[in-house]
Amino acid sequence: MTRRIWLWAGAHAVDDLYQGLVPATLPYFVLDHRYSYVAASGLTLAAALGSSVPQPFIGMLADRYRLGWLAAAGVALAGLGLGLSGLAGGYPAVWSLILLSGLGVAMFHPAAGKAAREVAGDSTTAMSVFAAGGSVGFFLAPVLATPALVAWGVPATALFIPPAVLIAFVLLRGHRRHLAATAGKALRRGADQWRPFFALTGIEVVRSAAFFGVNTFIELYWIRHLHASRGLAGAALAVFLVGGVLGTLAGGRIADRIGAVRTVQLGALAAVPMLIALRLSGGTIAPLLFAALVGVALNIPFAVLVKLGQDYLPGRPGTAAGVTLGLGVSIGGLFAPLLGLAAQHYGPQGVFAILCAAPLAAWALGLLLTEPRAILTAAALPATTD
Repeated sequence: MTRRIWLWAGAHAVDDLYQGLVPATLPYFVLDHRYSYVAASGLTLAAALGSSVPQPFIGMLADRYRLGWLAAAGVALAGLGLGLSGLAGGYPAVWSLILLSGLGVAMFHPAAGKAAREVAGDSTTAMSVFAAGGSVGFFLAPVLATPALVAWGVPATALFIPPAVLIAFVLLRGHRRHLAATAGKALRRGADQWRPFFALTGIEVVRSAAFFGVNTFIELYWIRHLHASRGLAGAALAVFLVGGVLGTLAGGRIADRIGAVRTVQLGALAAVPMLIALRLSGGTIAPLLFAALVGVALNIPFAVLVKLGQDYLPGRPGTAAGVTLGLGVSIGGLFAPLLGLAAQHYGPQGVFAILCAAPLAAWALGLLLTEPRAILTAAALPATTD
């Protein structure tokens, strides 16, 4: 495992920090700006729209042209949009800035996913390091944001602009060296398997919807249902995201031993009892424990889905990453307004009751997955369609 995979993991952490800051700031928009649940979930929708819709098209461009600079430009835009949102005066401006932040995320993931796969090769463990970078970013968001937001309110989002500028500079500096190192390398080519790839995309959408649901409403669940403090609610979100990091890393190692398809199915099944236990538990310690276990279970398939998607589309690694790592993840936020309506009528506890059934759909779709065909590394061999 080379140092370059750790660089991409770090860049992924910074990029997804801004995705994680959206749900981390929602309770403060609700409590400080008096946004309704629906209005707050609309901010999640803005981030999801910006990051989901453009991703497949950006992935296609990344496959056709050498656009490695997109990763640097994307993380810079993600940081600037989110950082300025807390300084905006009205809801339309906040919504628009978060939309732009999501667009930056859309620019980052296909280029970064393609570059990371070039470095990782066929190692799911190495890809899990890259994917775990995103989980680390989501984890750091509430850890870093909660004390700042408690102290200074939502304008504190401006404090998170510098990391984006710094990592963008680092990526741009390394872009030329990366071009020189990969020039003339053989391309991964083979028959594209679209049917299992579509099933895999459906699994990622379901997984993402469950992840975004927990990520968006866990703090409000702690505050409104468990009657906990804001600080403990932030800790609950952090614990959930720590579990996500561990689950992502564990998923890569499990897949290298028992296979990618079985790992995806295992993660879907494991999430159901964990979500039920979280919804039914009370007190202080038990909910935190199950929040961590939910994070583990939901993220076991994460890196596996990214690598498996690129194995299904061996000649289109940017497109595959744009869908599985980008669109499939971000599109889960499109369900946030529906969950917001459920929260409006039944409270955050109603959202968690709904989420208990979501992994069953992912497990059913997992039964449609097949093992990827053999992949060749001959630049002259054209890709075909299934």
